[in-house]
Amino acid sequence: MVSRKSVEMWVGVFVAAGLFALGVLAFRVGNLTSADVVNGYHVQASFEDVGSLKVRAPVTVAGVRVGRVASIRFDPETYQAQVVMDIDGRYKSLPTDTGASILTSGLLGEQYIELEPGGADEYLKDGSRIKVTQSAMILEKLVGRLLTAFIDKPPEKKK
Repeated sequence: MVSRKSVEMWVGVFVAAGLFALGVLAFRVGNLTSADVVNGYHVQASFEDVGSLKVRAPVTVAGVRVGRVASIRFDPETYQAQVVMDIDGRYKSLPTDTGASILTSGLLGEQYIELEPGGADEYLKDGSRIKVTQSAMILEKLVGRLLTAFIDKPPEKKK
């Protein structure tokens, strides 16, 4: 028969392993496992609505992480959210007509910024502003618009 001490020891090992796994998961979900931006430069963009975008959210180009969101603030003059992105220094060849969109990924609905390079001959540099932006899609607003359109113009009945 198994002694009580060995059962308690194995229970302790499994509890410790479970806590370690939860810690790893928390760091993964919180974007704390990947390295910071090296020799980066800051780029700004204005958005009507940032949804649940957070500081340290990824900034990607074609699905490749090229930077992180450095700060998000509200501009009382334009009534828009000002987002500052820290782009890694290895990606200095982003054209000045690059566009920025806030997209959602994953099951948890993590939001990130996707940059879409344009075709200009000049490149973004420290302090540049991205002019073409697309705000986050808010599910509640989309449902509200759909309901409003449905109420204003009911579907036609078939005869």
